[in-house]
Amino acid sequence: MTSNISNFVSVVFPIYDEEDNIELLYDQVTKALEQSDSAYELIFVDNGSTDRSLELIKGLSREDTAVKYLSLSRNFGHQGALVAGMAYSSGSAVITMDGDLQHPPSLIPKMITKWKQGYDVVVTTKKLVRSAGVKTLQVRLFYKILSALSGLKLSFGQSDFRLLDRIVVNALMKIPEYRKFLRGTVEWMGFNQTSIEYDVGLRLNGSSKFSYKSMVSFALDGILAFSNLPLRWFLAIGTAIAMTSLIYTAVVIVIGFMSLFGLGVKLPPGWATLAATVAFFGGVQLIAIGVLGEYLGRTYEQTKGRPVYIVRESSYTAQDNYSTNG
Repeated sequence: MTSNISNFVSVVFPIYDEEDNIELLYDQVTKALEQSDSAYELIFVDNGSTDRSLELIKGLSREDTAVKYLSLSRNFGHQGALVAGMAYSSGSAVITMDGDLQHPPSLIPKMITKWKQGYDVVVTTKKLVRSAGVKTLQVRLFYKILSALSGLKLSFGQSDFRLLDRIVVNALMKIPEYRKFLRGTVEWMGFNQTSIEYDVGLRLNGSSKFSYKSMVSFALDGILAFSNLPLRWFLAIGTAIAMTSLIYTAVVIVIGFMSLFGLGVKLPPGWATLAATVAFFGGVQLIAIGVLGEYLGRTYEQTKGRPVYIVRESSYTAQDNYSTNG
């Protein structure tokens, strides 16, 4: 499907067990798009839902030809679903947003206005709040660490609620990374970018599907995808430990000779020190091996060339040939 309309907008929603939010999401997004005076298509990407999400999406598709859907063969993660939707999109601009209404649809007209003003990328950031829970503090720390390690200008509050011009989407689809961290990749790509702040909407129905385990995995993907500094740190740590060990060995040898020649100096017993030193070195080695293993594991995954997503069924016709490699 293609369009020659210069203000044709595609909106992509990754959906996982959001049956209670889909119709409300559809209503609010269509109203926002009508206010922007833009032609549009809505692409719902069912990411292995186990509830009635796909059934409801199919119903919307039968009632409104602007609604398209992809049903993935299993859950390929939030980033995989976003890549799938963007790969099938045909708009001159593509907006990605979550399906739980915490990304306010009312912001869409502002994003489109920024795009028409000449911006290739319009990102959104959550407004800062004074109160902060443990999870918020962890997210803040992650962005600070990632920005420091990678040189990217990422800040707390960024999300995958963004608008990308078609030229950016095409360039993004050519990047063959298997484990994608779109927030970092979009920032790394450059282009003419701007941002809009927003208040996070309340989740009206259901609960968050982004577990603590998913958050940690997401953070690791972001750090390891854009920085090799952890490897350099362990090289520096290893060098420092080796130099310290050499100095300590030299001191022990000198003390040993002094004790041997009866100069009144005794070698320290050292068993506790030795045990602590061995345990410390062993821990550092295991951590270093673990970090190296993370990099090697991601390299191994990349070389296998597996697709970022697999489409089980969709509203697109057979002649719509799209790559599943993202």
